[in-house]
Amino acid sequence: MKTVLSDLLSLKYEPVAILWSNHKPEHAIEFKPGKWGCVIWWFVSAAKGKTAVFSRVTYGCWGGGVGLGFGNLYKDFPGGEDCFCRFLSTGNKGHPIGEGVAEQIKNFVTPEFMQDFLYGEGYLSSPEQVQNFIQTLPIIDIPYDYVIFKPLSQVNPDTEQPKTVVFLVEPHQLSALIILANFRSKTMNSVIAPYSAGCQTIGIWAYAKNGEEPKAVIGLTDISARLNVKKQIGDNYLTITFPWELFLQVEKDAPNSFLVKETWKHLTKGEGKEIS
Repeated sequence: MKTVLSDLLSLKYEPVAILWSNHKPEHAIEFKPGKWGCVIWWFVSAAKGKTAVFSRVTYGCWGGGVGLGFGNLYKDFPGGEDCFCRFLSTGNKGHPIGEGVAEQIKNFVTPEFMQDFLYGEGYLSSPEQVQNFIQTLPIIDIPYDYVIFKPLSQVNPDTEQPKTVVFLVEPHQLSALIILANFRSKTMNSVIAPYSAGCQTIGIWAYAKNGEEPKAVIGLTDISARLNVKKQIGDNYLTITFPWELFLQVEKDAPNSFLVKETWKHLTKGEGKEIS
């Protein structure tokens, strides 16, 4: 599928379509069953032209499985959901169950993971706050075997219907897509930026916001995900994800919007106004 947005926004990377399917695409990149990996690695690979696939045994990490829509996989974290709640906040050091789990897994995990497991990542204030985070996530278990990431240009809209379309954008491009998301909005609040893992902002949060007035979701604000893809794309990118129907509306509106007006042209050519 060709998109006018890629040209009007001068995107460096392809928009990525996320699809659900019971059929595994041939020659797609995929994590090995049970092996750790960051979902955002494969998202960036898809933005560079590859197709990636995930299943209930090849989702990379627990949060990634949650983000893709394979249910509450935090229950499968070492020590279960309680240990995960301490891992994301203040750590498992000093907790008998957590320290017991640490002893069991010490020969199978990296030193960095063990450090975070024992002393916490510090992303939320307390285990109770992490539990609140989990409860606010729009966790679902999709009725399909696979989640597929592929460049939007490789999608056939006659036979495939993505769930979401994800843009990898610089600040000006993000600003433009926020404006376009609200182009026909009744509330002027058609973009959200929830605290969440990078994979969750391109997956379940966007799946859940395809309602009566769908919302786009800003992401890649997850520090761990940013570190994981720093070598692939540098520091200057965020994501913004559109539910499919909202994407189609924005795609239709773009050629008649500010993107063909002078302000956008001056901004993207670096012709800012000077104030003395």
